[in-house]
Amino acid sequence: MSAAELDRAVQLLVGQVGHWEQPRWAAAAAGGNAARADLVHRLVQEIANLAADAEGEPRRTVPRLANDLALPDQLRVVAADLMAAGPEPAALARAAAEVTATRTAL
Repeated sequence: MSAAELDRAVQLLVGQVGHWEQPRWAAAAAGGNAARADLVHRLVQEIANLAADAEGEPRRTVPRLANDLALPDQLRVVAADLMAAGPEPAALARAAAEVTATRTAL
């Protein structure tokens, strides 16, 4: 797995949700009772955790902003942080798999 493949997965997800308004974020994800925004925030936190691990830093909680429309930007930032950390290919693969699974669940 390469950083380019993770970047592509993130771009696909952002392209899918980047235009959503608040009601669409608040709707339940397919096949579940969690809001779409909750799923994406969990993804952002997971990628932030992978970045912290790759940097040898402690994990930190990613703030849940009041406006869900910021979630695509948060995803871009944490994905860029992960790629800049020079992680192992397994971490990139895990991140890409999480992005793809979240995209499917939305």
